[in-house]
Amino acid sequence: MSIFLPIVLALVVGYLLGSLPFGYLVARSKGVNIFEVGSKNPGATNVRRVLGRGPGNLVFCLDALKGAIATGWTLVQVNWHTVEGKLSEIQLGFSHGDPARTQMAVAGLVGALLGHSFSCFTKFRGGKGVATASGGLLVLMPIALIVGALVWLGTFFSTRYVSLASILAAVAMPVAAFFLHEPRLLLGLTVVIALLVVIRHRSNLQRLMNGTESKFVKKPKETAK
Repeated sequence: MSIFLPIVLALVVGYLLGSLPFGYLVARSKGVNIFEVGSKNPGATNVRRVLGRGPGNLVFCLDALKGAIATGWTLVQVNWHTVEGKLSEIQLGFSHGDPARTQMAVAGLVGALLGHSFSCFTKFRGGKGVATASGGLLVLMPIALIVGALVWLGTFFSTRYVSLASILAAVAMPVAAFFLHEPRLLLGLTVVIALLVVIRHRSNLQRLMNGTESKFVKKPKETAK
């Protein structure tokens, strides 16, 4: 059986999942059009800046979840067991060793990233793909993702720049994948993701070089009168 059609299917399903505009929907439920406030980006960082920790964390989790689902469903393996022609047991598991399924998983994640960045539901506007990529990579390369997460945390807490932390974490992923001897396909995937994250953050890079990028600062609590 040709792998072409399954890969196309994974790409399309991934795109539709990735296109779900959770940042826009969560903000809209609070009466805010996220495309008109803050950085005008529907990602978790802008939602958190505008609406607070709760909505921001919710958007991050939902965006990561759609990346994980777009990647993970292709790896699900279903085994049917019958006794005397009758179904007796269903076993579910993940298949990481099948090259065809791995190709589908990569296609699913790429589709999700494209959908998140260029959503068909919001006139092809979208976020920068960090949370969605994290969800997919958690399924495919959890150790490499942990390395990227540590780089993000170290950069963020030392500089308070979310954009710089995201860029360096994305760049750290291919390095980690290389030293972890991940398959070439997955190594190539991390390179593509890193390029996409850097390109989507090009305006942030310009502001970082100009010294005008905004740091993430906690809003002071209002004192009771």
